[in-house]
Amino acid sequence: MKNLKIKNILAFFIMASIVVSSLSSCSTDDNDSASFVSPVINSVSKAEEGDLTPTNVGYANNMYVIKGAGFTSIEKIYFNDTDTYFNPTLVTDTAIFVNIDQNTPYENASSELKIVTAGGTVIYPFVIAPPGPQMLRGFNPVNAADGDEITIYGNFFLDPVVTFGSIQAEVVSNTLTEIVVKAPAGSNHQYITVTTISGSVASTYAVGTAIYDDDWYNGWTVEAWNNQVYETNDDAAQGRTYFKKNMGGWDNVQGNWGWDDQIADYAGIRMSLKGPEGSKIKLVFNGNWSDDTAPIITLTSEWKEYYFTWADLLNAGHVQNISFQEFTGNGGEYYFDNFGFILK
Repeated sequence: MKNLKIKNILAFFIMASIVVSSLSSCSTDDNDSASFVSPVINSVSKAEEGDLTPTNVGYANNMYVIKGAGFTSIEKIYFNDTDTYFNPTLVTDTAIFVNIDQNTPYENASSELKIVTAGGTVIYPFVIAPPGPQMLRGFNPVNAADGDEITIYGNFFLDPVVTFGSIQAEVVSNTLTEIVVKAPAGSNHQYITVTTISGSVASTYAVGTAIYDDDWYNGWTVEAWNNQVYETNDDAAQGRTYFKKNMGGWDNVQGNWGWDDQIADYAGIRMSLKGPEGSKIKLVFNGNWSDDTAPIITLTSEWKEYYFTWADLLNAGHVQNISFQEFTGNGGEYYFDNFGFILK
């Protein structure tokens, strides 16, 4: 049967609610449950413009149309055993408009829609899906080898499928906020994607591209005489460890000196920074302290990922040094995390 248009259903409800009210006022046996038929649910559809497509998956804080029969004497609606408010004027014998409560649980739940009427109770299989997955604080370690365990940090990880590029990974364990997976063969330079019933989210950087995640790689570091402080907690931009320094005006943080010219696979470098709102910091790359074209970065008080191509860095053909200079003149506390390369 062709689905009803939502406009027509809403118009129908206006007329039907008048009729239902009239019949209710004239009835002499409203309290006789024997006069009511048992309810039946035929389908559930999201209430949106266009054809109403039946679904067995719903999202909290969205309106749905339940179609069936025997709804006139409705008493209760439950999604995952959550008592859900409904507007009686949006109920007829064959259809109900109802908004799924935003606090409806989606984990360890019954996955059932239940309608209770004077004529009986009907239960219908219906899954409440979580919001789309979020990848917060990325994954760690970034420079994992095939077979290593990687922790992915985020939210709404309900029954996740994790892929490295197109390669599916083994999920070792997961909660709603963390997934532990084994890096599959061929994981190097692959982006990680987490997929749930509600959608997908991909990492913004690839495996094997870190200069610093929670650790420094390949001999790179910031020397201790800079007096930076490392912090380990859930406030990191990536993983769990970052470093900070309280810098005076025009003060600096100097990385050590090295040499890496194996950058053919990369388009530039990336980093996550934050500081006083509106403050500025100069990226001093490969020791070019006097470079008037060096990037001057305006920071926010929240972590933000910044990208610089080799063209932004005097067409560099190697990485030798990464340092920073406070460029506001007022000083303040500056935070640093998630240094790495950008894949071409």
